Amino acid sequence: MSVYELGKLRIVDLSKYLDPATETRRCHLYRFNTGGRIPDFHTIMDLTSHLGTHCECPYHHDDNWPDASSLPLSSFMGRCVYITLKSVKPNTHISAKDLDRECAGLVKEGDVLILDSPYKLEPFTDKTNGPEDKRLLVNGETAQWMVDHKIKSVGFGDGVSIESSNEDVKPFHDVCMAHNITFIEVLKNLDKLRSQVFFISFAPMYIKGLDSCPVRAYAIEGLEEFR
Repeated sequence: MSVYELGKLRIVDLSKYLDPATETRRCHLYRFNTGGRIPDFHTIMDLTSHLGTHCECPYHHDDNWPDASSLPLSSFMGRCVYITLKSVKPNTHISAKDLDRECAGLVKEGDVLILDSPYKLEPFTDKTNGPEDKRLLVNGETAQWMVDHKIKSVGFGDGVSIESSNEDVKPFHDVCMAHNITFIEVLKNLDKLRSQVFFISFAPMYIKGLDSCPVRAYAIEGLEEFR
């Protein structure tokens, strides 16, 4: 299930389902019985911080920038706007002009912004940057727009590439993360959303020194103050 009804609210799970048996990134679980006076089971989790749907924090790109534990909890939740860039040609960069056109009247200071396009391809696979990959691209100009509009966090649907080339991806990370803008990568079930504006939550674990973290990202539709 990816959609849940909670009274007048509608919850959409935006997270990738992870199965350790099939996941290509590091994902191992070791379950054991503690063997104490009241025996119970614990699990050792051996995971990469960039697993499945994950939140990337500024520490990911600079030792002097905040890690997951250094940002306030409010950095990982709030008003979210989902934009599908239908008029941008495949394999081209998302420009400031594109974002001005598509986000006009929708995006506010402090928002989370999710970018997508019709050119879907699952990220981080052997098809990345191949002939089938028509996704839109990000670069330093895309990032500067996020900074200028005081975006809190930027997320990506399967229609936007975040692994195209070092020349694009590094400045996009560096410009955004220098201003404590976090990333939400590998979002799923965006096609299940009924609202373009909604509340989102994607909090990482509260661990010192954590650059990024798998998250259970979800949208809540129907909250009056987040419409």
